[in-house]
Amino acid sequence: MVQRWAETMWCLELLLPLLLIINDASCQWNVWVPRDISAMTNSCVVIPCTFMYPSGIRPYRGIHGIWYFGQPYPQLFPPVVFKSRTDVVHESYKGRTKLLGDLHQRNCTLLINNIGTEHSGRYYFRADLGGANMYTYPDYAELKVLDQPNIDIPEEIVSDESLELTCYAPDNCPDMTPEIQWMYTDYLPDPEFSSDYLEESNTAVLSNTLTFTPRPMHNGQLLGCRVYYPNTTLVYERLISLDIKYAPRSVWVNVSSEVMEGSSVTLHCEVDSNPPSRISWMFGDEELLWDTASNISLSLDDVTPANEGIYTCVGNNGYGVMNTSLYLAVKYPPREPTVNNSMTVLEGTSLALHCSTQGSPAPTLTWLKDGELVGTITADELSVLEIMEITPQGDGQYRCLAENEHGRASSSLNITVEYAPVLLEESKCTVVREGVQCVCMATGNPEPTIEFYLPDLNITINETDGRYNFYTHTDGHTSTGMIKLREKGERVDNGGPAVNVHCSIYNMYGRESVLLELQQEKKYMMAVIVGTIGGVAVIAFIIAAVRYVGHNNKKENGNPRQDVVLENPALYYSAVKKDKQNLRKKVGEDGDYQPVGPMAGLERQELNYAALEFIGARPREGASGRGDDGSNYTEIKAK
Repeated sequence: MVQRWAETMWCLELLLPLLLIINDASCQWNVWVPRDISAMTNSCVVIPCTFMYPSGIRPYRGIHGIWYFGQPYPQLFPPVVFKSRTDVVHESYKGRTKLLGDLHQRNCTLLINNIGTEHSGRYYFRADLGGANMYTYPDYAELKVLDQPNIDIPEEIVSDESLELTCYAPDNCPDMTPEIQWMYTDYLPDPEFSSDYLEESNTAVLSNTLTFTPRPMHNGQLLGCRVYYPNTTLVYERLISLDIKYAPRSVWVNVSSEVMEGSSVTLHCEVDSNPPSRISWMFGDEELLWDTASNISLSLDDVTPANEGIYTCVGNNGYGVMNTSLYLAVKYPPREPTVNNSMTVLEGTSLALHCSTQGSPAPTLTWLKDGELVGTITADELSVLEIMEITPQGDGQYRCLAENEHGRASSSLNITVEYAPVLLEESKCTVVREGVQCVCMATGNPEPTIEFYLPDLNITINETDGRYNFYTHTDGHTSTGMIKLREKGERVDNGGPAVNVHCSIYNMYGRESVLLELQQEKKYMMAVIVGTIGGVAVIAFIIAAVRYVGHNNKKENGNPRQDVVLENPALYYSAVKKDKQNLRKKVGEDGDYQPVGPMAGLERQELNYAALEFIGARPREGASGRGDDGSNYTEIKAK
């Protein structure tokens, strides 16, 4: 610093003759001082100064000078920094100032030691040549006393672009030379350092430049510049926070989510950028919400399936654009399925039944017919049930059931199958007590009309004919017709009824005529035979019982007989009469057979029976007609 100060003084000495020449030519009051000069607190500063005065003036009692602070006009009583005539100065400058220049050489250079921030301001020089020749120069030196070094920071620091930061320290104190050091640079990528020394207007500044390429991660981090004077305790530091501009480098949103229909959901978006981005939530091409911030939240209330889809968060801060999307799935139970309208079709027609619905997750579709599963279960929003060449059995209600984990819904349709009449196997003629009853049963859609035709008589019997007890009944698609051909007692030559009946069934799709068979005729003959055999068996049982009882009585009285004789006719007659009454209950008072058990389906049929008659008071030849106890008896014979 001493060497540089000597060089400065040498420059002033060279400059002085030139200034004198200029002054002589212009004959003006003039001064040269640096407009700006700086120094660190508690250090010193030298303010270079050279003044001129008109050549025609002769200094009276020497040349004197005064330095003022703040104001150039004495009448305003500015603080006196230095005065060559006396030591009277402002108390804030006592012991701090010294004139380094020779006023007779027109050098007014001033030294200020141990300066503080309160000494920052303008300094004016006043020349005193004696008498009225006193002049305060309007030019001034602006002193800035710094308590920390200056760092030259660009107005804009952009990520991934090379950055230079320069730290300055004034070097205007001849007794001390500063040194500069950068702090907190360990995290920087490949930092570079360079030093420089600048002199301008006889003031000196030492600088150190840091060069590196910042990244978004460096935004907000601290850097520091330290200025210190070796061999002293003077240390000055300044910290800065890096404001690095960068395009959005990340856009964070919720993960794709699932919500139930009718619930609420909030979508969050956070954008990492500097400066903060204009953030907007987009649904398709529609902007739902925007704000200039670091984050934004979109709230959706009472969500519906219409809210399902892709939501995109877009961040744009002028340095770049970035976006991220999420998928919002709205879960809901199946909607009521859409199915075909109910229909009426002709037998043999092929059909395709469609069932479509919506649900989330996709529902399973099941076709049911009259509550029974038909077709296959489909895990889709559309199911087609194909029915090839439908039959009458395909008639009924078809229901499409849609199910998922959140609920179920169904829709139904009715299929009516129309078909030609079909004769049922229940159609027949049956022998009954009153004669012959013929029943004709048929199914069809529309319900078939039934007629009976008697070819032997060339008679057609239908619902308009009141003869033969004609009766019809319809139940759904089934029609029943019934007639009775003869009353009780009618016979033909062979003793049985003659049956020759045709059943005619028809509707708009067809007609059929069938001869009805007498399906119960053999059963009728079997009933007569079984009834006869049963009666004989009963009589034989009674005879055997009577003989057995008589034989036992003979043994007891010691009068054996070869014939079975009733020893107590009155007693046994009563027993036989009781058996006959039981027999009549089985056979019937009028001789008609009433079947039981397997024969219960038949009407009562006529049956011959055996009866017992008692021949009283006529004993067999060689046999006594009175028992030992004097009672009469009767021989039993089968008639």
